[in-house]
Amino acid sequence: MKDRPHKGQSLFSFLKDYTVVDIETTGFTPDESEILEISAIRVRNNLPVATFSSLVKPQKYIPYAITRLTGITNDAVRYAPPIDDVLHGFATFLGNDVIVGYNVNFDVNFLYDNLLRVHGVLLTNSYVDVLRIARKMLKDVCDYKQTTVAQRFNISAEGAHRALRDCEICNLCYQKLRELAIAQTLL
Repeated sequence: MKDRPHKGQSLFSFLKDYTVVDIETTGFTPDESEILEISAIRVRNNLPVATFSSLVKPQKYIPYAITRLTGITNDAVRYAPPIDDVLHGFATFLGNDVIVGYNVNFDVNFLYDNLLRVHGVLLTNSYVDVLRIARKMLKDVCDYKQTTVAQRFNISAEGAHRALRDCEICNLCYQKLRELAIAQTLL
């Protein structure tokens, strides 16, 4: 496991102000794979107020399995901005917000490593993993994939595996889990 000494703190909480983050990548490890897309939704007082979304031009070809999963083709990223430009815009958009995401350690690790490598900047934002909350609160689902949790709450998962849509789905699941916590007087 790679050491990330300045990585933010994992929180288990429901916040009113945060930024939902999702990325799409060419693989599973930051050392061997590239970011293809970064998206984020800024939320204030539980309402989406701004979005950031950009494809990223990778240095290598996108594996066929990733194109099948995400729909992101080599043609789609041909004229996309390079990772350094997208990371700069993303970091500016994110600011000091707490990151909310689904299986968010994956995204945070990729972003941490890339921000450090490309810009010498540490990603120190704390983060909330909606997957972790779902595992704790939901006992009536067959698995904890984001699409399964979305289905549990009657949230359409159409368009999943594109970063901005995954941010939207994640945020809706987070809000539904908050409502469930309130209903169960857990909050």
